[in-house]
Amino acid sequence: MAGSNATLSPRAAAGLFALMVLLWGVNWPVMKVGLGYIPPFHFALLRLTLGALTMFAVAALAGELRLPARQDWPVVLSMGLVQMCAFMVIGFIGLLYVGSGRAAILAYTTPLWVLPLSVWVLREPLSRPKLLAFALGIAGVAVLFNPLGFDWSDRRVLFGNGLLLFGAALWAVQIVHVRRHRWAGTPLSLVPWQQTVAVLALLPLSQIFEPDAALRWTPESIAILAYNGPLATGFCFWALLTVTRALPAVTTSIGSLATPVVGMLSGALWLHEPLSWTNTGGLALVGGACVTLALGEAWARRAPQPA
Repeated sequence: MAGSNATLSPRAAAGLFALMVLLWGVNWPVMKVGLGYIPPFHFALLRLTLGALTMFAVAALAGELRLPARQDWPVVLSMGLVQMCAFMVIGFIGLLYVGSGRAAILAYTTPLWVLPLSVWVLREPLSRPKLLAFALGIAGVAVLFNPLGFDWSDRRVLFGNGLLLFGAALWAVQIVHVRRHRWAGTPLSLVPWQQTVAVLALLPLSQIFEPDAALRWTPESIAILAYNGPLATGFCFWALLTVTRALPAVTTSIGSLATPVVGMLSGALWLHEPLSWTNTGGLALVGGACVTLALGEAWARRAPQPA
């Protein structure tokens, strides 16, 4: 493992980023199948336990295994409880009622909810690209929930879709909190502790909400946990931290939109989920919103500042 100060070449970082997007995208149908073996709270608990163990090893090998500084504990707690514990459980429960491809799209509406929060809480200026991005995103959500392609009479479907949108909104709140934070430690040194906080929260919750959970141990369920823990939660988190130091922010912002595309296509190929015009149209509009937002922020940073 390279030291914490080492960075990859742009070509190597692009390859690592593509692999990360592929693994995270494919993981949506993998998680959908896994829920047939392990209920949501226990699935989240096992995934984060394996992920935390992996990230402790990664941080140690990189020379960044240390206790968080006092000023970092608020964000360690909030990320552990909100982004990792709550968002993951909400996502798993939503996946019980929603196709994996559609779930991936709904989860990636997060940037839309970050926009109004950043204007309201952080007092960030509301530019034309941001307004256009928000309009495109809301249009995408409207397409996803239009009565011609969405069954508003099915309460289970409504519950699942609503949970996934709520999870995306929670993630947006967490992103705004992180933006306000002044960091002492590095992301790699803090991720294992954030995951540990989530594990400690999930231990009692899994017993409260799933006291009689029946976990089915088969070669497939073990493979799914191995994929979700060390790979999707361990390796991919390390990959994200690594490529963000080697690639421009706009590249990673736009490139990450391939994740729901991969999720939708892999769900169609593996689970035979339909590639409906509602999902593809909604994804195109939401993706266009995120691209507009990322490009707008990049142009704003490059614009000359007043003297």
